[in-house]
Amino acid sequence: MTDTQDAHVLDETARRRTFAVISHPDAGKSTLTEALALHAEVIDSAGAVHGKSGRKGVTSDWMEMERARGISVSSAVLQFAYRDCVINLLDTPGHGDFSEDTYRVLAAVDAAVMLLDAAKGLEPQTLKLFDVCRSRGVPVVTFVNKWDRPGREALELLDEVEQTIGLRPMPLTWPLGIAGQFKGLIERTTGEYTAFTRAAGGATKATATVVDADTIAAQEPEYWQTAQDELGLLDEIGATWDEKDFLSGSATPVLFGSALSNIGVARLLDSLVDLAPAPAARPDVEGQDRPLDAPTSGLVFKVQAGMDKAHRDRMAFLRICSGRFERGMVLTHAATGKPFATKYAQSVFGAERRTVEEAYPGDIVGLVNATALRPGDTLYAADPVDFPSIPAFAPEHFAVIRARDAGKYKQFRKGIEQLGNEAVIQILRSDLRGDQAPVLAAVGPLQFDVVTGRLETEFNAPVSLDRLPYQVARLTEAAAVELLSAQSECEVLRRDSDGEYLALFSNKWRMDIIARKFPDLRLEAMPAGSSIS
Repeated sequence: MTDTQDAHVLDETARRRTFAVISHPDAGKSTLTEALALHAEVIDSAGAVHGKSGRKGVTSDWMEMERARGISVSSAVLQFAYRDCVINLLDTPGHGDFSEDTYRVLAAVDAAVMLLDAAKGLEPQTLKLFDVCRSRGVPVVTFVNKWDRPGREALELLDEVEQTIGLRPMPLTWPLGIAGQFKGLIERTTGEYTAFTRAAGGATKATATVVDADTIAAQEPEYWQTAQDELGLLDEIGATWDEKDFLSGSATPVLFGSALSNIGVARLLDSLVDLAPAPAARPDVEGQDRPLDAPTSGLVFKVQAGMDKAHRDRMAFLRICSGRFERGMVLTHAATGKPFATKYAQSVFGAERRTVEEAYPGDIVGLVNATALRPGDTLYAADPVDFPSIPAFAPEHFAVIRARDAGKYKQFRKGIEQLGNEAVIQILRSDLRGDQAPVLAAVGPLQFDVVTGRLETEFNAPVSLDRLPYQVARLTEAAAVELLSAQSECEVLRRDSDGEYLALFSNKWRMDIIARKFPDLRLEAMPAGSSIS
C-alpha cells in the first residue's frame, strides 16, 4: 500500500469500536444489546428476550431455540454507525454450556461490557468470563443493570467488584434513589442530574430531562443528600476515572441504568465510543505484532449455518486484523495455503445481512459459503501470517448419536459434519463404533439440545441420543489406542476437527489409576471449559 492508503487504514481503524457483552444468564445481555442498537437509531423499537406483552423478540436472538427458551445460545454480531464511529457489537451466550462460543468471541474483541444484575451482583458465569477477559487483556466497562427493580446498595456492589475480582471501580454515573426507586442519574464529573421517563412498554427510548440541582434537591431531599454523601466518599477514596488503569485491566468505569427501560443506555454507548480502545496490532503465532496497515489479514472466530433458511448457507465470521478488506479480493487460507475468494462478503445485523464492499481492522465480515473455514483459522493477503488458533475446551459430557430413520442417514451425516465444522460440538469417532454412531463431546449438556434440534429442523434428520458414562477427557496419541482400549472404564476416540486422539475416562479417579499404571503415556489436559463455564 502507498503511504496515503496506509494513513487511510489507520484513520478508519481509529474509528472502530469492537466489544462484547458478557454476563451471567438472565442479567439482560440480549436486552442491552437491543437497547444499544435502539439508541444508535439502527432499529425503531427494542425487543424483549421473551417477546412478552406484544413486544417483539430481540433482533440478536435469531435461532428458534433462543426465542423459545429466552436465552442466547449462539453469539450474535451487530454492526452499526454511531457518532463518527463504526460499532461492532458481539452478543454472547450467557449459559455456561456454551462457554466455548463465548471464548471464541472474546478472541475477536477489543473491550467488553460486564453486565451486573443490581440484585445479584457478581454471579458465577460473570466471574469466569471476566477471568477470560483478564487472561486476554481485554479492558472491561461495567454496567449495573435493572436499577429500576429492587436490589442491593450501589456502594456494596462496587465493593464486591473490587474485593472479588480485584478490579477498582471508577463510577462515571451515580443513581439517585435506591434500586427499585430509581429517580435518575447524576453525572459524576459535572454533577448534572438527568431524570428519565420510561416509554410505554419500554420498547422505545426513555425521555431524558436535565433537572436543576436545586430543584431535584427540593423534590427528593433524602435521596439527594444520600447521593451527595456517597459521591463524596467516592472522591475521598480516589474512585475517579484513570485511562491507564482501565486499559491495563486494573480498573473499570461503572455506569448504572436499566436496559429494559432504556435508561442509562445512551450514556453507556457514548462511554464505549469515548473510552474503549480502538483496534491494536495483533500478535501472530510467533508473538510478532501484525501492523494495522500491513496487507489484509483476519481471524475466523465463528462459523454459523442456518442463518438464512432460504439458502442453507454457511457463514464464517472474520475479524479483520490488518489492512483494508475489499469484497472480491482473494485471500490465502493459512491452514491449507489454498486461495479463498471473498465475492460474497456481508455485514450482519442479527439474522439480517447486507453486502459489504470494504472493511477495516476491528470490523466483522461475514463470508458466505465458507465450507473450508473453521473457528481459529487465519486468512491473509500478500504478506503471510498465522494468528494463534482458538483452543477447544475439555468436554465433560458424552453421548452416542444415531439417525432414527435409516433413510435419512445421508442428511444425518451431512448435518453432523457441518455442526462439527462450526464447532457447535466436538465430534469423536472410532473404528469400533463406526461412522454411523459418532460420539458427541460437549462442555455442557445443552449443547446436545442444540445439535439434536438443528439436525431435525435444518437437515430433516431426527436422531436418538444415548449418554455415555464418561466424565473426563485427555489428549493422547495413536500409539496408546490399543493399550488404553484394553482398560476398563476407558475408551479412545479421534476428534474430527483436528485428528487428535482423546482418551475418555469414567471419572478422574479411574484416570489417575491408569496414569500411575502407565506413567509414560501421554495424557494431556485440555483447557477446562468448566473454568469459565
